[in-house]
Amino acid sequence: MSPRKAVDHELSRERILEVARAQFVQHGYRDVSMRGIAKELGYSPGSLYYHFREKADLFSAMTTADFHELDGLLKVAISTSPNPGRDRLGLIFLYFIRFGLENKRSFELMFLIQEPGLDCYTTQAKADSYEKFFSAVRESLQVINVDRAEDIELIWVLFLSLHGFVSFYIHSNQSFDDIAKLADVHTQLLLRGLA
Repeated sequence: MSPRKAVDHELSRERILEVARAQFVQHGYRDVSMRGIAKELGYSPGSLYYHFREKADLFSAMTTADFHELDGLLKVAISTSPNPGRDRLGLIFLYFIRFGLENKRSFELMFLIQEPGLDCYTTQAKADSYEKFFSAVRESLQVINVDRAEDIELIWVLFLSLHGFVSFYIHSNQSFDDIAKLADVHTQLLLRGLA
């Protein structure tokens, strides 16, 4: 095996995404370069271009993978609580909060980055993910309160409430486990308002 192939083999997409995620959060999208990411990894910039065409392609792959992970947790919440209704809705809310606080860097890049021109790289994945959240919440609301299930704005407000909870703690050094009780109280308050 030639040295070039050995380097490409060792440098995985996942490793690149991990280092890029940290740099994007720390420095902002504009101030991160493929060269800087490569330097942090100890590889040449060409090694990154083997995996990603450009920085925007890297950012898009990173956020798409993060949204898929969030969607996977939604599926787990649904399968863990086969009974649609209050219990499932509570799990959906808690899993969303847990994802945000266990993946702070990802959550920030998925939802909080304020960089003109980057929306086009996250819009579709964000919309698809919200549609899955919307459908799961609506299905549970049909069991809890059928009139509320038709309230599209209510489901959006529920999402915003969860998003706000995560955003409040995202820059703290507290983990989900540290504030699990608060997350549960928040979830219970939301559920109580839906009855």
